[in-house]
This record gives sequence, structure tokens and C-alpha cells, in this order.
Amino acid sequence: MRIFKEIPSKKPNTPLLDSIKDPSDLRSFSISELQNLSNELREFLLYSVGQSGGHLGGGLGVIELTIVIHHLFNTPYDNLIWDVGHQAYPHKILTGRKDKIETIRKRGGLAPFPSRNESEYDAFGVGHSSTSISALLGMAIGSMSINPDKKHIAVIGDGAMTAGMAFEALSHAGHLKPNLLIILNDNDMSISENIGGLSNYFSRIWASKIYKGIKKSGASFLKPLPQAYHLARKVETQMKAMVAPGTIFEELGLNYIGPIDGHNIKELKDVISNLKEFDGPQFLHVITKKGAGLDKAEADRIGFHAIGKINAIKDKKTKQKKYQDVFSDWIVDMASCDENLIGITPAMREGSGLVSFSEKFPDRYFDVAIAEQHAVTFAAGLACEKKKPVVAIYSTFLQRAYDQLIHDVAVQNLDVMFALDRSGLVGEDGPTHSGNYDIAYLRCIPNMIICAPSDENETRHLLTTAYHYKGPSSVRYPRGIGPGAVIFDTLVPWDIGTAKLINEGGPKIVVLNFGALIDQAKDVSSSLGLTLIDMRFVKPLDEEILKKYLSKAEWFISIEDGSVMGGAGSAVQEFCSREKINIKSMLFGIPDKFIEHASRDEMIEDAGLSSNKIKSKLKKLLKPDL
Repeated sequence: MRIFKEIPSKKPNTPLLDSIKDPSDLRSFSISELQNLSNELREFLLYSVGQSGGHLGGGLGVIELTIVIHHLFNTPYDNLIWDVGHQAYPHKILTGRKDKIETIRKRGGLAPFPSRNESEYDAFGVGHSSTSISALLGMAIGSMSINPDKKHIAVIGDGAMTAGMAFEALSHAGHLKPNLLIILNDNDMSISENIGGLSNYFSRIWASKIYKGIKKSGASFLKPLPQAYHLARKVETQMKAMVAPGTIFEELGLNYIGPIDGHNIKELKDVISNLKEFDGPQFLHVITKKGAGLDKAEADRIGFHAIGKINAIKDKKTKQKKYQDVFSDWIVDMASCDENLIGITPAMREGSGLVSFSEKFPDRYFDVAIAEQHAVTFAAGLACEKKKPVVAIYSTFLQRAYDQLIHDVAVQNLDVMFALDRSGLVGEDGPTHSGNYDIAYLRCIPNMIICAPSDENETRHLLTTAYHYKGPSSVRYPRGIGPGAVIFDTLVPWDIGTAKLINEGGPKIVVLNFGALIDQAKDVSSSLGLTLIDMRFVKPLDEEILKKYLSKAEWFISIEDGSVMGGAGSAVQEFCSREKINIKSMLFGIPDKFIEHASRDEMIEDAGLSSNKIKSKLKKLLKPDL
């Protein structure tokens, strides 16, 4: 493997890579050609991600594995699924998208993750973790009668294997026993000691055709003697347990092979070429280095998981705080005041702003891995013992624990707080990561309160307010920086369900702002001379201020960075209906469609939520009333 000290700033010379239009072009390559291709692909990946920004570390770690899979399997006829998809950039480059790779995550460019709409080589759309094995099993069963020769391969990371869904699928695969191959891409170096001569030797034996034949013939001879057969099977299992950590997979009914070196092309080719001919579910364990081939990325796997553009990194000088940093400061301050505060994250310490908390309060910090359902019910258990759990979670990931939120927290009215980062349109990661639906799916739950701060200062104060509420509460805030509000470092809660009048304009039309689009709301209201109220709470609504202003108005306009269907504007409509307030309304929010990846500002524009688009629509439809 060629090692790079820096990310190349000039487009590299890649003659082998340039010759590949689709994976069929590399299937005749020799081992040495595949190795040379891996060096070219790694250099090109470094260059292209340096230009576009995006996920880097995972892709660097699977260069050799990606090449070998496409070399051995007949993709796209054979199904290949990349769990989560952070590591799929090399796959995209090899499957006809090399010339577009610098557009990845940009408006109109390549999707940030595998997408069925983008390429026939993307067998399954991903973005959230731990879905690959379930989907692969469905594909294997679904094609069994029509295309029995079709191969099915999933690549899943060790992080994704921490989710219960992955083990549910493994258990089902072990029961049904279809022909499929699950590759565990393990880039956690804690088990690297298993890489060595003995473990590799046994892995080659267990994945060899000779061993397969002996196993079958031996089974036929020994089955008339049940005790001898089971003894032989037990010896095999115990041998594997001595040199490999795969016993659990064997017990689930899968044939475990590994671990093997995920950067050794010959080793990968020898083992996988044999496994593809085996019957039943196969589980191959490969060890890789996240960020392999770039010194800095190998040394800082978290920091190089994803990067911005090289120039953008150098030029970035903003001192404005991100919302996650506002939360970070708040939770440290609150934990200093209340020893019962417990911080919980499902594998998003850095993204959610819990680094400082984890360092200052290690005994009160819990990273439960990619296990959102467990995170919520774990928090419920803590609340039963008079602790105050704060679950720091992305809005889109809380969707995965909806039953636990209702059944384990809300039904019992337990004192659990949810800090919902990345609420609303997130930008380049696209629709799988946008937090569009938390208002709609939370406000229908009894006992829940929902806070929607409009700036950094409100975020801190509403975090405090939600924390002091006795019951399930949530505070939603977006990705990135806010409007630059001055933050007052107090921990005094506000009265629940109280809005704030921003400016009082004409009485006919009232603008209600819910959350982070406050700049758009201010621009619209000031330009058109409208009354503007910053609602701050979606549930409960400030009924007094609504009665005061809406009972005299002809229209209310709601603006929110969330689904318009079932959202905050809908809550106001329900209130007006209940209170018999006869008023017309126009709701601005995320429409009933998935907004494709782009920058956050571009996604807001595409959703019709920019101030210019809002004003244009209002002027057109409300001309007589303005």
C-alpha cells in the first residue's frame, strides 16, 4: 500500500483507473494490476475528496476490499450493499461515476450515500446504520426462485454491528440459511492482535474448497454416527474460538471466516473467491485501518471521518458558535450544578457536542454505540432512579427509537430530556439525515413538550427550561451556526409555553415563527409590515398570545424548518378550530417531498423557505390584504 503524507492538491495521473468504465473492465486484472489500481484509486480518492469535501476515512479503509469485490462478483447483477454508505466513494468511482465524484454532496451532484435512483450498481439506498443485512436477506430470499445464481454481498462496519437490528438480521439469516456473504469491515484496532500467521492460516483453510469438500464428505460419513459428527463439529468450533472471535456468529448459524487482512489483495481474493461458492450464509471478518494510506487520517480516525474542502479548511475563520457548541457549553454548566444529570449519546459524541462533558464528567457520560432504541429505554431506566438523563441525538436518528419514546418514556411520563441536533434541513448529507419530522412525530405524544429556539441564546435558555420540566421534553435546533445572538450564560428557566412578540405591524396578518428560520421571518415581516411573534414552543402553544392576535387578524402565516404536514402551523390551525377563531392561514414549512442534498441554504431555497420565496408567494396570494 502506498502511504501519502498529505492530500494531493493536483489531479494525479491514474492510467489504470482511467481505463475502467465499469467493474467488468477490472475482472481480467492480475494481482499486481489490482494492487497498482488500489494505489491509483487511493490517490484519486484523496484528491477528489480534498476538492469536494465529504467522507474520507471510511473510503480509504476499503479501497482493496472494494476492488476485490468488483473483481470477483458480477455487479450489478450480483447485489452489493454498503451499510451506512460512508465508505462507498471508491465504489462510486469504480462504477462509472469517477468523472462526477467531485460533485458529491453538491446540489445536482452525486448523492452522499448509495442511491438506487443514481446507479444500478447501488443495490440499496442507505444513510442510516445497520440496515444492510436485513435488506440483503430480503434480496437473497426474493431472488431465490427466479435467479438462484445471483450473489448477495453486504459490507457492514464494526460500528454498525453494535445495533440490535444487525443481530436480528443475522439471527434470521442463520435460520433461513440462504446463500449470501456478509463482510464485517472491522477498523477498530482493539482486536488487531488476531491478524497474524496462525489466524490467517486457519482462515485460508476454513475458506478453501478442499476443506469444504472434506467437511461435506466427513459429514456424510459421520451423520450415521451422531455422537462422532457432533464431536467433530464441536472441535471445529472450539478451534475457531481459539484463534478468532467468531463463535457468536457460528452459534447464530453462519459460517464465520477470519479475521483476515483487509488491505492484502491476494488474501482477500483467495478467501472471497472460495466463499462465493459456499452454500448458506457466510460471514467474513476483515481488519482494515480507517483512513488507510494517509498518515494524518490513520492517526486521527475521528477527525478524518469526514472533511471539508482543503481550501475551506484553511480559510475558515468564523468565530460564531455552532448550535452543537451552545449545547456543549450548556450541558457542562448544567452538570456542574446538578449531579443527577446523565449525558447519553448513540455514538455521536463529537457531532452532538459532548466531548467536553465526557472529559469533565466521565462517570456521567454514556456512549451506548449505534443503539438508539437502547439509548432511550436506558434513559427511561435512569429516570426511574431519580436521575435526569439528557439524550443528545440527531433528529433523524430519534426516528429509530419511536416506540421506546412512546412506550418506555411518555406513557410512564418519565423525566427524560431530548436534545435534538440537526433538526430541519441539514444540507449536504441529504434527505436521509435531514430532521424534518420531529415536530410532527413528537407533538402527537401526550406528556411531551417541544421547544423550538430561534437563535443561540434561546437555545441555551430553552435547554434549561426543558431540563427543569418534569416529564419528557425536547429541544430542537439545526446544524451549523445561528444568527449570531449574544448568549447570556444563565441557567434560569423560562415559563413553559410563552412566546415573544418581535414586532407589531398591521393587524390583518400575523407571522408566527417556530425555530431557526427567524431571519427569514424577520425579513418577511419587516418588508411587508406584518406582526411577528417568535413562538419558541410548539407544544404547548402560547394560547394567550394567539388568542390576542389571531382573534383580530384575517390571516396567520407560520414559518418552520420542519414538515408542513403535521407541523407547528398545523398545531395552530387545530387550536384555532378548537377555539372557534375564524382565520385564514398559510403554512410555510418543508413540503411533502424529500429535498435532495445541497447546502443548507440551497435546501431551504428548494423547499420554498427563503425569505424571497416566502415574500413572493405572500404578495401573489395575499395582494388585497397587504
